[in-house]
Amino acid sequence: MSDTDTLPNIATHGASRLPSVEVDSYNVESKDDEGFIGDRASKGAFRDIIENWRKPLRKNGEDPFGDTPSEEISKKELDGLLAKGDPEAAGILHGAIESFSQELALVIRRFLKLKGWKDTERIVVGGGFRAGRVGELVIGRTAVILKADKVNVELVPVRNDPDEAGLIGATQLAPRWMFKAHDAILAVDIGGTNIRAGVVELNLKKSPDLAKAEVWKFELWRHADEKKVSREDAVAKLAGMIEDLIGKARKGGIKLAPFIGIGCPGIINKDGSIERGAQNLPGNWESSRFHLPGSLHEAIPKIGDDDTAIVMHNDAVVQGLSEAPFMTDVEHWGVLTIGTGLGNARFTNRADE
Repeated sequence: MSDTDTLPNIATHGASRLPSVEVDSYNVESKDDEGFIGDRASKGAFRDIIENWRKPLRKNGEDPFGDTPSEEISKKELDGLLAKGDPEAAGILHGAIESFSQELALVIRRFLKLKGWKDTERIVVGGGFRAGRVGELVIGRTAVILKADKVNVELVPVRNDPDEAGLIGATQLAPRWMFKAHDAILAVDIGGTNIRAGVVELNLKKSPDLAKAEVWKFELWRHADEKKVSREDAVAKLAGMIEDLIGKARKGGIKLAPFIGIGCPGIINKDGSIERGAQNLPGNWESSRFHLPGSLHEAIPKIGDDDTAIVMHNDAVVQGLSEAPFMTDVEHWGVLTIGTGLGNARFTNRADE
């Protein structure tokens, strides 16, 4: 018997049918002659554009950013340039925003031609890149480009902080009946740079559709800053973070549902294994013998007096699900998360049954 056989069965990992939506498509890796189209709309691609704008000035000894490598210029510094600062540095940034927006518009056009993205009415943009004024301007400029080209899709930024959206969306992974008589759930957002675990308050009395769900507390571990972190180290660290949050919730008088929702990069199989897309995580997470839900259940078999139920899905899917309560005015919608890569998912709202 595998360690996943004993897990409480409330939903399938990586399911296409969720309580409020159908997941039509996710983790698309579309290619053209230049490679994966998503590579054109990543944080790295934006920094490459800044670097290309700096090169001619650097040759003349007139680079307004000085010796700082483009990938090391902080998000805060870039945002500050839009309000005040060196005019030439701001000029480089505005040029990069325009170039990147053109690339993002091209990527969106390609997505909209895919079968799984047909008739998409609205696209939410999230990911770490969105968490700043530069990201907001890129979203706005891309929306204008698409409208000017008569591409009939609405582009909007994810409404919650992207780091919190990746936790809040986990509330949409399980049927709502499971949360009755509980105040909050545990959620995990696994990324190529860090792992975040948090307690998400449901606030069902304020909004039965989970529109008022919010992060109460979270813990963050930047695994990318540490050397030689194994997969087992990462799982043990995550389990410790969750146990710490369980203790804080108990002290805070918050009644946790016996549930952990996880967002993780890659294609998530029904048994909780990861088919591909987890190459930036510490160790080999794509082994058929590794099941994160099973490993976590072994470490945390109960929450309170009840068996722990765990559901895992793709991280872009989970971040997109944070918007589900606000998408009832459209039928087909999607999410793009701009980070180390371009996460993506497309949803169709389910009719009330």
